[in-house]
Amino acid sequence: MSVLTESAATAARGRKTVRWVVLIAALALVFDGYDLVVYGTVVSSLLDDPSQLGPLNAAQAGALGSYALVGVMVGALVVGAVGDFLGRRKVMLINIAWFSIGMALTSMATSVFAFGILRFLTGIGVGALVATAGAVVAEFAPAGKKNFYNAIVYSGVPAGATLASVLAIVFNGILDWRGLFMIGALPIVFLLPVALFKLPESPRWLQARGRQHEAELLSVKTGIPLLAAPAPTETAAAASAPKQKAGFAGLASRRYAVPTAFLGIMSFSGLLLTYGLNTWLPEIMSQYGYDKNYSLMFLVTLNAGAVVGGLIASRSADKFGAKRIVSTTFALAAVSLVLLTFGFPLPVLLTAIAIAGVGTLGTQVLIYGLVSNYYATSVRAAGVAWCAGFGRLGGIFGPLLGGFLIAAGVQTATAFYVFAGVALAGALVTLFLPKRPVTEESSGLAEDRPAPVMATAANIVGND
Repeated sequence: MSVLTESAATAARGRKTVRWVVLIAALALVFDGYDLVVYGTVVSSLLDDPSQLGPLNAAQAGALGSYALVGVMVGALVVGAVGDFLGRRKVMLINIAWFSIGMALTSMATSVFAFGILRFLTGIGVGALVATAGAVVAEFAPAGKKNFYNAIVYSGVPAGATLASVLAIVFNGILDWRGLFMIGALPIVFLLPVALFKLPESPRWLQARGRQHEAELLSVKTGIPLLAAPAPTETAAAASAPKQKAGFAGLASRRYAVPTAFLGIMSFSGLLLTYGLNTWLPEIMSQYGYDKNYSLMFLVTLNAGAVVGGLIASRSADKFGAKRIVSTTFALAAVSLVLLTFGFPLPVLLTAIAIAGVGTLGTQVLIYGLVSNYYATSVRAAGVAWCAGFGRLGGIFGPLLGGFLIAAGVQTATAFYVFAGVALAGALVTLFLPKRPVTEESSGLAEDRPAPVMATAANIVGND
Protein backbone atom coordinates (compact mmCIF):
# COMPACT_ATOMS: atom_id res chain seq x y z
CA MET A 1 0.00 0.00 0.00
CA SER A 2 1.44 3.40 -0.97
CA VAL A 3 1.99 6.11 1.62
CA LEU A 4 -0.66 8.26 -0.06
CA THR A 5 -3.24 5.43 -0.05
CA GLU A 6 -2.45 4.55 3.56
CA SER A 7 -2.78 8.20 4.59
CA ALA A 8 -6.20 8.44 2.91
CA ALA A 9 -7.33 5.24 4.62
CA THR A 10 -6.16 6.56 8.00
CA ALA A 11 -8.01 9.83 7.46
CA ALA A 12 -11.17 7.91 6.54
CA ARG A 13 -10.91 5.81 9.72
CA GLY A 14 -10.42 8.98 11.73
CA ARG A 15 -13.52 10.64 10.28
CA LYS A 16 -15.61 7.52 10.97
CA THR A 17 -14.35 7.34 14.56
CA VAL A 18 -15.09 11.01 15.19
CA ARG A 19 -18.62 10.65 13.81
CA TRP A 20 -19.36 7.76 16.16
CA VAL A 21 -17.83 9.52 19.17
CA VAL A 22 -19.75 12.74 18.51
CA LEU A 23 -23.00 10.83 17.96
CA ILE A 24 -22.66 8.86 21.21
CA ALA A 25 -21.64 11.94 23.22
CA ALA A 26 -24.48 14.00 21.74
CA LEU A 27 -27.08 11.31 22.49
CA ALA A 28 -25.78 11.08 26.06
CA LEU A 29 -26.32 14.82 26.46
CA VAL A 30 -29.76 14.58 24.85
CA PHE A 31 -30.81 12.60 27.91
CA ASP A 32 -29.12 15.16 30.16
CA GLY A 33 -31.45 17.72 28.57
CA TYR A 34 -34.37 15.31 28.89
CA ASP A 35 -33.70 14.99 32.62
CA LEU A 36 -33.42 18.77 32.87
CA VAL A 37 -36.92 19.40 31.57
CA VAL A 38 -38.96 16.27 32.27
CA TYR A 39 -39.41 17.33 35.89
CA GLY A 40 -40.70 20.72 34.75
CA THR A 41 -43.30 19.00 32.54
CA VAL A 42 -44.73 16.98 35.44
CA VAL A 43 -44.32 19.34 38.41
CA SER A 44 -47.85 20.71 37.98
CA SER A 45 -49.27 17.17 38.19
CA LEU A 46 -47.27 16.45 41.33
CA LEU A 47 -48.48 19.70 42.91
CA ASP A 48 -52.13 19.00 42.03
CA ASP A 49 -52.25 15.30 42.99
CA PRO A 50 -50.99 14.45 46.51
CA SER A 51 -51.63 10.75 45.85
CA GLN A 52 -48.50 10.58 43.67
CA LEU A 53 -45.75 11.45 46.17
CA GLY A 54 -47.66 13.06 49.01
CA PRO A 55 -48.58 16.68 49.75
CA LEU A 56 -46.26 19.08 47.94
CA ASN A 57 -46.12 22.87 47.91
CA ALA A 58 -44.31 25.14 45.42
CA ALA A 59 -41.27 25.70 47.64
CA GLN A 60 -40.83 21.96 48.16
CA ALA A 61 -41.26 21.36 44.44
CA GLY A 62 -38.53 23.90 43.73
CA ALA A 63 -36.25 22.09 46.16
CA LEU A 64 -36.94 18.78 44.42
CA GLY A 65 -35.97 20.40 41.15
CA SER A 66 -32.65 21.41 42.69
CA TYR A 67 -31.69 18.05 44.20
CA ALA A 68 -30.80 16.65 40.78
CA LEU A 69 -28.64 19.71 40.14
CA VAL A 70 -26.74 19.19 43.37
CA GLY A 71 -26.02 15.70 42.09
CA VAL A 72 -24.96 17.12 38.72
CA MET A 73 -22.49 19.44 40.46
CA VAL A 74 -21.08 16.58 42.54
CA GLY A 75 -20.75 14.32 39.50
CA ALA A 76 -19.09 17.01 37.39
CA LEU A 77 -16.52 17.88 40.07
CA VAL A 78 -15.68 14.28 40.98
CA VAL A 79 -15.44 12.90 37.46
CA GLY A 80 -12.28 14.84 36.63
CA ALA A 81 -10.15 12.79 38.99
CA VAL A 82 -12.04 9.55 38.33
CA GLY A 83 -11.95 10.06 34.57
CA ASP A 84 -8.20 10.62 34.55
CA PHE A 85 -7.78 7.33 36.41
CA LEU A 86 -10.34 5.13 34.66
CA GLY A 87 -10.31 6.62 31.17
CA ARG A 88 -12.97 8.36 29.08
CA ARG A 89 -14.62 5.20 27.73
CA LYS A 90 -15.18 3.54 31.11
CA VAL A 91 -16.59 6.71 32.67
CA MET A 92 -19.00 7.20 29.75
CA LEU A 93 -20.21 3.59 29.89
CA ILE A 94 -20.58 3.55 33.69
CA ASN A 95 -22.56 6.78 33.77
CA ILE A 96 -24.85 5.94 30.85
CA ALA A 97 -25.88 2.91 32.91
CA TRP A 98 -25.93 4.92 36.19
CA PHE A 99 -28.16 7.62 34.75
CA SER A 100 -30.56 5.14 33.13
CA ILE A 101 -30.98 3.05 36.28
CA GLY A 102 -31.50 6.24 38.31
CA MET A 103 -34.30 7.40 36.01
CA ALA A 104 -35.98 3.98 36.18
CA LEU A 105 -35.83 3.90 39.98
CA THR A 106 -37.10 7.50 40.22
CA SER A 107 -40.17 6.51 38.20
CA MET A 108 -41.01 4.04 40.99
CA ALA A 109 -40.70 6.52 43.89
CA THR A 110 -43.69 6.69 46.22
CA SER A 111 -42.65 9.51 48.57
CA VAL A 112 -41.19 13.01 48.32
CA PHE A 113 -38.12 11.86 50.26
CA ALA A 114 -37.39 8.89 47.97
CA PHE A 115 -38.01 11.01 44.87
CA GLY A 116 -35.53 13.66 46.08
CA ILE A 117 -32.80 11.14 46.95
CA LEU A 118 -33.15 9.36 43.61
CA ARG A 119 -33.09 12.67 41.73
CA PHE A 120 -29.82 13.53 43.49
CA LEU A 121 -28.27 10.15 42.66
CA THR A 122 -29.41 10.37 39.04
CA GLY A 123 -27.88 13.84 38.85
CA ILE A 124 -24.44 12.43 39.71
CA GLY A 125 -24.54 10.33 36.54
CA VAL A 126 -25.74 13.30 34.50
CA GLY A 127 -22.92 15.53 35.78
CA ALA A 128 -20.32 12.88 35.03
CA LEU A 129 -21.64 12.52 31.47
CA VAL A 130 -21.61 16.28 30.86
CA ALA A 131 -18.01 16.66 32.02
CA THR A 132 -16.70 13.55 30.25
CA ALA A 133 -18.48 14.26 26.95
CA GLY A 134 -16.59 17.54 26.65
CA ALA A 135 -13.26 15.83 27.32
CA VAL A 136 -14.03 13.10 24.79
CA VAL A 137 -14.85 15.61 22.05
CA ALA A 138 -11.74 17.66 22.83
CA GLU A 139 -9.52 14.57 22.49
CA PHE A 140 -11.09 13.12 19.33
CA ALA A 141 -12.12 16.15 17.26
CA PRO A 142 -9.56 17.59 14.80
CA ALA A 143 -8.07 20.90 15.89
CA GLY A 144 -9.78 22.93 13.18
CA LYS A 145 -13.27 21.65 14.07
CA LYS A 146 -13.27 21.43 17.87
CA ASN A 147 -15.72 24.32 18.30
CA PHE A 148 -18.00 22.95 15.60
CA TYR A 149 -18.19 19.47 17.13
CA ASN A 150 -18.46 20.93 20.62
CA ALA A 151 -21.51 22.92 19.49
CA ILE A 152 -23.10 19.80 18.01
CA VAL A 153 -22.55 17.74 21.16
CA TYR A 154 -23.73 20.38 23.62
CA SER A 155 -26.76 21.13 21.47
CA GLY A 156 -27.88 17.72 22.69
CA VAL A 157 -28.90 19.35 25.99
CA PRO A 158 -31.56 21.70 24.55
CA ALA A 159 -32.52 19.02 22.02
CA GLY A 160 -33.24 16.65 24.90
CA ALA A 161 -35.14 19.36 26.70
CA THR A 162 -37.26 19.84 23.59
CA LEU A 163 -37.80 16.08 23.37
CA ALA A 164 -39.11 15.99 26.95
CA SER A 165 -41.57 18.77 26.21
CA VAL A 166 -42.78 17.19 22.97
CA LEU A 167 -43.27 13.77 24.56
CA ALA A 168 -45.16 15.34 27.46
CA ILE A 169 -47.57 16.83 24.90
CA VAL A 170 -47.82 13.70 22.72
CA PHE A 171 -48.39 11.36 25.67
CA ASN A 172 -50.65 13.70 27.64
CA GLY A 173 -53.45 11.51 28.98
CA ILE A 174 -51.61 8.35 27.86
CA LEU A 175 -48.55 8.25 30.11
CA ASP A 176 -48.34 9.71 33.60
CA TRP A 177 -45.18 11.20 35.09
CA ARG A 178 -43.84 7.72 35.87
CA GLY A 179 -44.00 6.74 32.20
CA LEU A 180 -42.17 9.91 31.17
CA PHE A 181 -39.39 9.20 33.66
CA MET A 182 -39.16 5.60 32.44
CA ILE A 183 -38.50 6.91 28.92
CA GLY A 184 -35.41 8.55 30.39
CA ALA A 185 -34.09 5.07 31.26
CA LEU A 186 -33.98 3.98 27.58
CA PRO A 187 -30.25 4.75 27.07
CA ILE A 188 -29.37 1.53 28.88
CA VAL A 189 -31.35 -0.33 26.20
CA PHE A 190 -29.99 1.27 23.01
CA LEU A 191 -27.17 3.74 23.76
CA LEU A 192 -25.11 1.59 26.13
CA PRO A 193 -24.82 -1.34 23.65
CA VAL A 194 -23.83 1.05 20.85
CA ALA A 195 -21.23 2.71 23.07
CA LEU A 196 -19.82 -0.67 24.09
CA PHE A 197 -19.05 -1.50 20.45
CA LYS A 198 -18.42 1.91 18.87
CA LEU A 199 -16.87 4.16 21.56
CA PRO A 200 -13.10 3.58 21.75
CA GLU A 201 -10.81 4.72 24.52
CA SER A 202 -9.07 8.01 23.78
CA PRO A 203 -5.60 7.38 22.27
CA ARG A 204 -4.50 10.75 23.64
CA TRP A 205 -5.61 9.74 27.14
CA LEU A 206 -3.51 6.59 26.85
CA GLN A 207 -0.61 8.71 25.65
CA ALA A 208 -1.00 11.10 28.58
CA ARG A 209 -0.98 8.14 30.98
CA GLY A 210 2.34 6.95 29.57
CA ARG A 211 0.83 3.93 27.77
CA GLN A 212 2.51 4.87 24.50
CA HIS A 213 2.44 1.46 22.81
CA GLU A 214 -1.29 1.00 23.47
CA ALA A 215 -1.87 4.56 22.27
CA GLU A 216 -0.04 3.89 19.00
CA LEU A 217 -1.99 0.70 18.35
CA LEU A 218 -5.30 2.41 19.03
CA SER A 219 -4.25 5.42 16.95
CA VAL A 220 -3.72 3.12 13.96
CA LYS A 221 -7.03 1.35 14.55
CA THR A 222 -9.12 4.51 14.97
CA GLY A 223 -7.25 6.91 12.69
CA ILE A 224 -6.98 9.44 15.53
CA PRO A 225 -3.50 11.03 15.54
CA LEU A 226 -1.45 11.31 18.70
CA LEU A 227 0.03 14.57 19.90
CA ALA A 228 3.57 15.42 18.93
CA ALA A 229 6.23 15.88 21.55
CA PRO A 230 7.58 19.43 21.84
CA ALA A 231 10.47 20.24 19.54
CA PRO A 232 13.84 20.80 21.25
CA THR A 233 13.65 24.56 20.64
CA GLU A 234 10.16 24.68 22.16
CA THR A 235 11.33 22.69 25.18
CA ALA A 236 14.18 25.12 25.72
CA ALA A 237 11.81 28.10 25.37
CA ALA A 238 9.40 26.59 27.86
CA ALA A 239 12.22 25.94 30.33
CA SER A 240 13.50 29.53 30.11
CA ALA A 241 10.03 31.15 30.34
CA PRO A 242 9.01 32.55 33.72
CA LYS A 243 6.95 30.07 35.67
CA GLN A 244 3.27 30.93 36.10
CA LYS A 245 1.11 29.74 38.95
CA ALA A 246 -0.94 26.73 37.92
CA GLY A 247 -4.34 25.37 38.87
CA PHE A 248 -6.53 27.15 41.40
CA ALA A 249 -3.54 29.09 42.72
CA GLY A 250 -3.21 30.63 39.27
CA LEU A 251 -6.88 31.66 39.31
CA ALA A 252 -6.26 33.57 42.53
CA SER A 253 -3.30 35.45 41.05
CA ARG A 254 -3.47 39.13 40.16
CA ARG A 255 -3.66 38.22 36.48
CA TYR A 256 -6.81 36.07 36.74
CA ALA A 257 -8.62 36.86 40.00
CA VAL A 258 -11.02 39.50 38.60
CA PRO A 259 -11.75 37.73 35.28
CA THR A 260 -12.38 34.47 37.18
CA ALA A 261 -14.98 36.20 39.37
CA PHE A 262 -16.65 37.70 36.28
CA LEU A 263 -16.69 34.38 34.39
CA GLY A 264 -18.11 32.60 37.43
CA ILE A 265 -20.96 35.12 37.68
CA MET A 266 -21.67 34.73 33.96
CA SER A 267 -21.94 30.95 34.30
CA PHE A 268 -24.03 31.30 37.48
CA SER A 269 -26.45 33.63 35.66
CA GLY A 270 -26.71 31.43 32.57
CA LEU A 271 -27.49 28.25 34.49
CA LEU A 272 -29.85 29.98 36.92
CA LEU A 273 -31.92 31.15 33.94
CA THR A 274 -31.67 27.80 32.18
CA TYR A 275 -32.82 25.65 35.09
CA GLY A 276 -35.20 28.20 36.59
CA LEU A 277 -37.14 28.73 33.37
CA ASN A 278 -37.14 25.08 32.33
CA THR A 279 -38.56 24.11 35.72
CA TRP A 280 -41.17 26.84 36.15
CA LEU A 281 -42.12 28.21 32.70
CA PRO A 282 -45.08 25.80 32.26
CA GLU A 283 -46.43 26.67 35.72
CA ILE A 284 -45.95 30.44 35.23
CA MET A 285 -47.67 30.38 31.83
CA SER A 286 -50.53 28.29 33.23
CA GLN A 287 -51.18 31.13 35.69
CA TYR A 288 -51.57 33.40 32.65
CA GLY A 289 -54.47 31.18 31.61
CA TYR A 290 -52.75 28.81 29.19
CA ASP A 291 -53.64 25.13 29.55
CA LYS A 292 -51.06 22.37 29.93
CA ASN A 293 -50.51 21.76 26.22
CA TYR A 294 -49.91 25.46 25.54
CA SER A 295 -47.57 25.69 28.54
CA LEU A 296 -45.57 22.72 27.30
CA MET A 297 -45.45 24.22 23.82
CA PHE A 298 -43.74 27.24 25.36
CA LEU A 299 -41.14 24.89 26.84
CA VAL A 300 -40.59 23.29 23.42
CA THR A 301 -40.12 26.74 21.89
CA LEU A 302 -37.68 27.81 24.62
CA ASN A 303 -35.37 24.86 23.99
CA ALA A 304 -35.78 24.77 20.23
CA GLY A 305 -34.70 28.40 20.24
CA ALA A 306 -31.63 27.39 22.26
CA VAL A 307 -30.69 24.70 19.71
CA VAL A 308 -31.11 26.75 16.54
CA GLY A 309 -30.12 30.11 17.97
CA GLY A 310 -27.18 28.63 19.86
CA LEU A 311 -25.66 27.19 16.67
CA ILE A 312 -26.14 30.50 14.86
CA ALA A 313 -24.68 32.40 17.81
CA SER A 314 -21.67 30.05 17.86
CA ARG A 315 -20.85 30.96 14.28
CA SER A 316 -21.24 34.64 15.13
CA ALA A 317 -18.95 34.19 18.12
CA ASP A 318 -16.23 32.80 15.84
CA LYS A 319 -16.57 35.86 13.64
CA PHE A 320 -17.13 38.72 16.12
CA GLY A 321 -15.81 37.30 19.40
CA ALA A 322 -17.57 35.29 22.08
CA LYS A 323 -17.61 38.11 24.65
CA ARG A 324 -19.63 40.44 22.41
CA ILE A 325 -22.10 37.72 21.40
CA VAL A 326 -22.64 36.44 24.96
CA SER A 327 -23.36 39.95 26.21
CA THR A 328 -25.82 40.49 23.35
CA THR A 329 -27.69 37.22 23.88
CA PHE A 330 -27.97 37.86 27.63
CA ALA A 331 -29.47 41.30 26.86
CA LEU A 332 -31.89 39.78 24.33
CA ALA A 333 -33.03 37.30 26.98
CA ALA A 334 -33.74 40.17 29.40
CA VAL A 335 -35.82 42.04 26.82
CA SER A 336 -37.74 38.95 25.72
CA LEU A 337 -38.60 37.96 29.29
CA VAL A 338 -40.04 41.42 29.95
CA LEU A 339 -42.07 41.18 26.73
CA LEU A 340 -43.73 38.01 28.04
CA THR A 341 -45.58 40.11 30.63
CA PHE A 342 -47.40 42.26 28.05
CA GLY A 343 -50.01 39.73 26.90
CA PHE A 344 -49.03 39.84 23.24
CA PRO A 345 -50.65 37.48 20.69
CA LEU A 346 -49.41 33.90 20.70
CA PRO A 347 -46.99 34.23 17.71
CA VAL A 348 -45.25 37.16 19.41
CA LEU A 349 -45.03 35.26 22.70
CA LEU A 350 -43.51 32.23 20.96
CA THR A 351 -40.93 34.44 19.25
CA ALA A 352 -40.01 36.07 22.57
CA ILE A 353 -39.68 32.67 24.26
CA ALA A 354 -37.45 31.37 21.44
CA ILE A 355 -35.18 34.40 21.88
CA ALA A 356 -35.14 33.76 25.62
CA GLY A 357 -33.93 30.23 24.83
CA VAL A 358 -31.01 31.65 22.87
CA GLY A 359 -30.20 33.92 25.81
CA THR A 360 -30.30 31.16 28.43
CA LEU A 361 -29.17 27.66 27.46
CA GLY A 362 -27.80 28.83 24.11
CA THR A 363 -25.72 31.44 25.91
CA GLN A 364 -24.43 28.91 28.44
CA VAL A 365 -22.90 26.82 25.62
CA LEU A 366 -21.08 29.95 24.41
CA ILE A 367 -19.87 30.70 27.95
CA TYR A 368 -18.19 27.29 28.18
CA GLY A 369 -16.36 28.01 24.92
CA LEU A 370 -15.38 31.51 26.10
CA VAL A 371 -14.03 30.15 29.38
CA SER A 372 -11.95 27.38 27.81
CA ASN A 373 -10.32 29.83 25.39
CA TYR A 374 -9.81 32.60 27.96
CA TYR A 375 -7.30 30.85 30.23
CA ALA A 376 -3.72 29.82 29.56
CA THR A 377 -2.99 26.09 29.53
CA SER A 378 -1.57 26.12 33.07
CA VAL A 379 -4.89 27.26 34.58
CA ARG A 380 -7.42 26.22 31.92
CA ALA A 381 -8.68 23.07 33.64
CA ALA A 382 -9.06 24.87 36.96
CA GLY A 383 -10.84 27.77 35.27
CA VAL A 384 -13.35 25.55 33.50
CA ALA A 385 -13.92 23.52 36.69
CA TRP A 386 -14.50 26.72 38.69
CA CYS A 387 -17.03 28.09 36.22
CA ALA A 388 -18.83 24.75 35.87
CA GLY A 389 -18.99 24.26 39.64
CA PHE A 390 -19.97 27.82 40.51
CA GLY A 391 -22.41 27.87 37.61
CA ARG A 392 -24.13 24.76 38.96
CA LEU A 393 -24.89 26.75 42.09
CA GLY A 394 -26.93 28.99 39.80
CA GLY A 395 -28.62 25.89 38.39
CA ILE A 396 -29.48 24.81 41.93
CA PHE A 397 -30.72 28.27 42.89
CA GLY A 398 -32.88 28.76 39.76
CA PRO A 399 -35.64 26.23 40.59
CA LEU A 400 -35.54 27.33 44.24
CA LEU A 401 -35.97 30.97 43.24
CA GLY A 402 -38.97 30.19 41.03
CA GLY A 403 -40.52 28.04 43.74
CA PHE A 404 -40.12 30.72 46.41
CA LEU A 405 -41.59 33.42 44.14
CA ILE A 406 -44.67 31.33 43.35
CA ALA A 407 -45.05 30.14 46.96
CA ALA A 408 -44.86 33.78 48.11
CA GLY A 409 -47.85 34.59 45.89
CA VAL A 410 -46.06 37.27 43.85
CA GLN A 411 -47.61 38.32 40.57
CA THR A 412 -46.56 36.12 37.66
CA ALA A 413 -45.10 39.17 35.90
CA THR A 414 -42.75 39.65 38.85
CA ALA A 415 -41.17 36.25 38.26
CA PHE A 416 -40.34 37.24 34.68
CA TYR A 417 -38.95 40.57 35.88
CA VAL A 418 -36.68 38.80 38.35
CA PHE A 419 -35.35 36.42 35.70
CA ALA A 420 -34.91 39.36 33.30
CA GLY A 421 -32.88 41.14 35.98
CA VAL A 422 -30.57 38.13 36.21
CA ALA A 423 -30.11 38.15 32.42
CA LEU A 424 -29.34 41.88 32.46
CA ALA A 425 -26.77 41.36 35.21
CA GLY A 426 -25.17 38.63 33.12
CA ALA A 427 -25.00 40.98 30.12
CA LEU A 428 -23.35 43.75 32.15
CA VAL A 429 -20.80 41.44 33.76
CA THR A 430 -19.92 40.01 30.33
CA LEU A 431 -19.59 43.49 28.86
CA PHE A 432 -17.03 44.48 31.50
CA LEU A 433 -15.07 41.21 31.40
CA PRO A 434 -11.37 42.19 31.16
CA LYS A 435 -9.56 41.35 27.97
CA ARG A 436 -7.76 38.04 27.88
CA PRO A 437 -4.25 38.46 29.32
CA VAL A 438 -1.64 38.45 26.57
CA THR A 439 1.05 36.03 27.70
CA GLU A 440 3.21 33.27 26.31
CA GLU A 441 1.91 30.04 27.71
CA SER A 442 4.44 28.31 29.91
CA SER A 443 3.33 24.82 28.87
CA GLY A 444 1.38 22.92 26.26
CA LEU A 445 3.34 24.27 23.27
CA ALA A 446 2.71 21.10 21.33
CA GLU A 447 -0.94 20.83 22.34
CA ASP A 448 -3.32 19.71 19.60
CA ARG A 449 -0.55 19.39 17.07
CA PRO A 450 -0.55 15.87 15.59
CA ALA A 451 2.66 13.90 15.33
CA PRO A 452 4.34 14.53 11.96
CA VAL A 453 4.29 10.84 11.02
CA MET A 454 1.44 8.53 11.90
CA ALA A 455 2.63 5.21 13.24
CA THR A 456 1.73 2.28 11.04
CA ALA A 457 0.74 -1.20 12.04
CA ALA A 458 3.88 -2.55 10.43
CA ASN A 459 6.38 -0.50 12.37
CA ILE A 460 4.46 -0.97 15.63
CA VAL A 461 4.59 -4.74 15.22
CA GLY A 462 8.23 -4.44 14.31
CA ASN A 463 8.94 -2.75 17.62
CA ASP A 464 7.64 -5.70 19.62
